[in-house]
Amino acid sequence: MRYLIETYGCQMNVAESNAIEALLKGRGLERTEDAGLADVVILNTCSVRKTAENRIWGRLGFYSAQKRQHPLLLIVTGCMADRMKDELKKEAPYVDYVVGNNQKAELPSLVLGEDILDKDSYSFFETSYKEGSFSCYVPIMNGCDNFCSYCIVPYVRGREVSRPPEDIVREVCFLDSKGVREITLLGQNVNSYKAELDGKRIGFPDLLELLIPCLDSIRFVRFESPHPKDFDDHLIRVIADNPRICSHIHLPMQSGNTRILKKMNRRNTREEFMALVDKMRREIPGLTFSTDVMVGFPTETEEEYEDTLSMMEYMACTEAFMYYFNPREGTRAASMEGAIPEKEKVRRLERLIDEQLLRQKKEKASRLPFEAEVMITGLSKEDSSRYLGRSEHNEYFSIGTTLSHNPGDIIRVKADGLSGNTFRGAEHV
Repeated sequence: MRYLIETYGCQMNVAESNAIEALLKGRGLERTEDAGLADVVILNTCSVRKTAENRIWGRLGFYSAQKRQHPLLLIVTGCMADRMKDELKKEAPYVDYVVGNNQKAELPSLVLGEDILDKDSYSFFETSYKEGSFSCYVPIMNGCDNFCSYCIVPYVRGREVSRPPEDIVREVCFLDSKGVREITLLGQNVNSYKAELDGKRIGFPDLLELLIPCLDSIRFVRFESPHPKDFDDHLIRVIADNPRICSHIHLPMQSGNTRILKKMNRRNTREEFMALVDKMRREIPGLTFSTDVMVGFPTETEEEYEDTLSMMEYMACTEAFMYYFNPREGTRAASMEGAIPEKEKVRRLERLIDEQLLRQKKEKASRLPFEAEVMITGLSKEDSSRYLGRSEHNEYFSIGTTLSHNPGDIIRVKADGLSGNTFRGAEHV
C-alpha cells in the first residue's frame, strides 16, 4: 500500500504527521507524492484560521474526484476533524474516516483494517524523526488549559496532557545519536509542562535540565510556545546557565494594553509583561525576542492600540507574527460586542507591520559587522555558490565560502551586509 500525507497548520501537526509516517512505514506502507498512485490519503488539518479550513475543503473536492477514478481511503484528522466532525460527515460523505487529534494513534489500525484499541493519544510518539533530518520537532505536551477568549485550541486539542519525561529523554538521546543538530520542544503552552519522575513532580525547567546530559550532536535547543504567566525564575536560570538552549525566546504578547489582555483572558497585565521582559534581559546573555501580536480585538480603542505599538517598541523583537482579530466560531470572543470594522483592523495591522519591519531593519543594520555561529540549512536557490543558514537567534544568513558543507554543519560567519531580512557574509575560517 502507498500513502500520502498532507499537513496543514502548526509545528505540532508537522511533528504528528512525521510520527504517523514512521508508524505507517513500520507497518510496511510506502510513501508517495502522487495522488494518482496513493491507496491512502491522510489530511492533517488546521482550524486556527478560516483560510486554512477553506483550503482543506478545496483539497477534499480534489480527492473526491480522485476517488471516482481509483480506490482510495481518504482520512481527515487534526483540528478541523475535531471542530467540524459532523459537518465533514454531512458535506463530505466520501471521506472514509474523520479522526480527532487524540485518536491519531489509531490511524495505522484504520488503514490496515484492524481492530481499534483504546490507545493513549501520545502512545505513537516514539519519535517524529525523519531519516537524514538535522532539525526535529519534539512534542512534549498536548492541549491547553488557558482558554484565551479568541483561541480555538482548547476546544480542538483538549486539556493539557504532558508526555512522560522518560519518553522525551529517550527520544532526544535517540535524535542526538542520529546526528540531529537542532530540536524544538513543542506544546500549545510548552512551559506549563507537568509530570512525575520517580515520585517527584517536575516542571518544564526540570525537563530541560534532564535533557542537557543527552546533548552532544544537538547544538540548538528551542521551544514553542511559552506563556508569560508560566515563565518563572527557575526557567530563566536554566536558559541563562545552558548555552545549548537558545537565547532567542518566542514570548507571545498579543496586546500591550491591560484591559484588552483581560478581555483576551491572557492572565497578565502590561506592567507584569514588561517586568518579565526586563528580568529576562538582565539575566539571559545576548537575549533576543520574537512575539505574537493581535490588533483589532473587540472594543479596542485607538489609545489601546497605541499601547500595543509602544510595547512592540519596548520589546524590540527581531521578528513578530502579526495579525488582526478574526472570530473563530465556538470561542467566547466570537460573540463579544464592539467589533472593529474590517477596514480599521486592516489599517491597524498595516501600520503595525510597517513599523516592525522598519525597526527590524534598523536594528539589524546597526549590528554590522559581526560574527555568529550559523547552522547550514542548504544552498541558496538564487545563487548556488552560496549557502543559506540560521543562527541561534533564528536569523537568516546568505554565506559565501570556498569550503564544502552539508545541511546541519555549524560554521562561524562574519556578516557584513543585509539583503531584506537576510544577513550576507562569508565563512570566517
